[in-house]
Amino acid sequence: MNAPIGKFAAAAAVAAAAAGLGACVGAFDPQTDPTSPAAAQVQTLVEANREYPRWADFPRALQAEPDPAMIAARVNTLNQSGGALASEVARIDWTLTEDPAAFAAAVQARIDAVKVDPVTAQTAAEIEEFARRARERGRAPPPVPRR
Repeated sequence: MNAPIGKFAAAAAVAAAAAGLGACVGAFDPQTDPTSPAAAQVQTLVEANREYPRWADFPRALQAEPDPAMIAARVNTLNQSGGALASEVARIDWTLTEDPAAFAAAVQARIDAVKVDPVTAQTAAEIEEFARRARERGRAPPPVPRR
């Protein structure tokens, strides 16, 4: 035995891998149990979907590079739409020129005009009281005396 242990280990690993892969061969052609009540339905589904996926279902790869003129046209369109958007943004008055108190009152009036759900109108104290009652109901009763 002049061979190093590494060669024996490599040979054993190759043999184990071959045995493991050989055991998996049966998984690629599974058979339906003919005594199963669902065997006919399973076999019908398997036969109906045996050809899926087909190569026709996959999108085709680009055959050639895109035309440089087409790319230039798309970039030009993007630049024009970006310029139009920039001009629209420039027309917006971004500063508040009116009285801030009047603006706040107008916003408050718009908010007050919307009917509020009664649940939303509960105060924090009412919510805390509800949570306290719920915790109280969730507490375990005292233990029963055994004597």
